[in-house]
Amino acid sequence: MRYDDRRVAGRLLAEALQELRGRDVVVLGLPRGGVPVAAEVARLLGAPLDVLVVRKLGVPEQPEWAFGAIGEHGVRVLNRDVIGEAGLDSAEQEAVEAAERAELERRVRGYRQERAALPVAGRTAVVVDDGLATGATAEAACRIARDRGAARIVLAAPVGAARSVARLREVADDVVCPQTHRMLGSVGAWYRDFAQVSDAEVTALLAEAARSSSRSPAAPPSDGEVLIPAAGARVGAHLVVPDGAPQVVAFAHGSGSGRHSPRNRYVATALNRAGLATLLLDLLTDDEAHDRNNVFDILLLARRLHAASVWLRGETGLPVAYFGASTGAAAALEAAALSGSEVRSVVSRGGRPDLATPAALTRLRAPTLLIVGSRDTQVLSLNRLAADRMHCEHRIAVVPGATHLFEEPGTLTTVAELARDWFTAHLGRPTSSTPRRSA
Repeated sequence: MRYDDRRVAGRLLAEALQELRGRDVVVLGLPRGGVPVAAEVARLLGAPLDVLVVRKLGVPEQPEWAFGAIGEHGVRVLNRDVIGEAGLDSAEQEAVEAAERAELERRVRGYRQERAALPVAGRTAVVVDDGLATGATAEAACRIARDRGAARIVLAAPVGAARSVARLREVADDVVCPQTHRMLGSVGAWYRDFAQVSDAEVTALLAEAARSSSRSPAAPPSDGEVLIPAAGARVGAHLVVPDGAPQVVAFAHGSGSGRHSPRNRYVATALNRAGLATLLLDLLTDDEAHDRNNVFDILLLARRLHAASVWLRGETGLPVAYFGASTGAAAALEAAALSGSEVRSVVSRGGRPDLATPAALTRLRAPTLLIVGSRDTQVLSLNRLAADRMHCEHRIAVVPGATHLFEEPGTLTTVAELARDWFTAHLGRPTSSTPRRSA
């Protein structure tokens, strides 16, 4: 999977680090490319953000061959084996360090704008980069964080070379890398947008993080409109969070529909009355919705839904379930099948689960309810075919007398009751279980 950009990668990486939320954590971004990733991680974990400026000490004439690294406050990490093999004397080492120390201090002054470095001693340091190729810089960063007194070091990157990740586990206490590849190539190949990050962008992200940490965190609205960054776009949504809600249900609307859909708003209101939070979400912008190809781009819709659920967990602290209609149901199943999605359950209303890939249907572990009208015969057949591929707990609920849009008297009420009961019965973590079917 390719990430849309560093910000999206950071939000997905934060999901894999959720166990750290609420703990004594400081997030350290490696400039320049690691800082936009780290900014999203810090925001979603509710943790402070700082920069960890590292300069490798390269062997003269072979600068890529590092004999050590330096960090702030005079921190120096040396590799005695390389020093011996390269035959470096103390004068050569000191000359290289003096040049690199001057550059390090210049960058620190520019990035921090006279702000003091955040203390690391006794805390969990989450060291973040945008990718791990050779891992040399990340290794140096971890060693410097350790030298500064970090109690635990977690190295995190969205993508990395399998060999480097394995080696870095000997340096960090934990390495979190959602995508590891035996043949990585360049890190940039795993991003759709991998534009160079400027010093000005790094400085702005650190300044904004510093301002945010001085303010009380804003609670999500209990009932209101929100704008969500989701896979290359900012999409509109309506969020309702009743007091004490145990879970939030994200709605993936079908073709030609959005957060103002009266049918989905009806179902959402019924869920709110049962104490569940809801997010009615547009998966496409207004301009995108005019192109029918986008409406049936299930993988795009799934990426948007998944990114929105990462945002949702970070903002509300609640586990997420999905309610999908029509093509939105296929997107919900694709998103729920992603590795580490942690989606608790899925409900489909008049959905097209057959548009999800067979691999996603087979991989899905979230308990899934497929609601179909008895008079919607073609879609009912497609739901049964899709259900045959599922290995998770699942059920087909047929609503008597209902057509595709559930416009017949009482049928939408039945949908709302079925969805409410399914979601409230599956509030725990998704598990793999023996399939169940009924029609």
